[in-house]
Amino acid sequence: MGENKPMIVADNVVVSLDYTLMVDNQVIDSSRDTEPIEFLQGYGNIIPGLERELYGMKPGESKSIEVLPKDGYGERDPEAVIDIPRIEFPEDIPLQEGLELQMQNVDGDVLNAVILEVNGDNVKLDFNHPLAGRSLLFDVTVVALREATQEELEHGHVHSGDEDEEFEFSYGEEEFLGDIDEDETDEDDLLPSSPNGSL
Repeated sequence: MGENKPMIVADNVVVSLDYTLMVDNQVIDSSRDTEPIEFLQGYGNIIPGLERELYGMKPGESKSIEVLPKDGYGERDPEAVIDIPRIEFPEDIPLQEGLELQMQNVDGDVLNAVILEVNGDNVKLDFNHPLAGRSLLFDVTVVALREATQEELEHGHVHSGDEDEEFEFSYGEEEFLGDIDEDETDEDDLLPSSPNGSL
């Protein structure tokens, strides 16, 4: 391994990618001022519509890619909007429209939610991804390619020394980590989140 440097984006190749993401003509995420993202091509580490369009690209090559909702974060799901009793929220969280929260379900998965409405004794939460139902426009540049290690191939993702999870393009900032009890909520698998939880 290491003798034959990959020349194009293909399955089992680690891709280093610079990107700018625009939604409705607004830049909402970019690696240009930080570092390129690294991921293992062909393993679903990034959204399918973007991954598909990268095949065959060479280092230094740039491209504009439009990703429709079905190939990005999906369409909005009305069932992902639920009401939770206001009493279930810690008192130190200022409940207001637009506030982003994080919580865990019984499987330990971190869920993101946005407060849509605070109405009387209930808080309406939206668990849809913020980019669900949106068309995404990416300007990308392939920075570098390398062979994946055997361990990376076995695990299905890049080992960078950081987190071992799929890459998500960000949209906004989580202002609070919501600690929501599971008792008496409409979402029956919510549990309190750890203070350091994040995606």
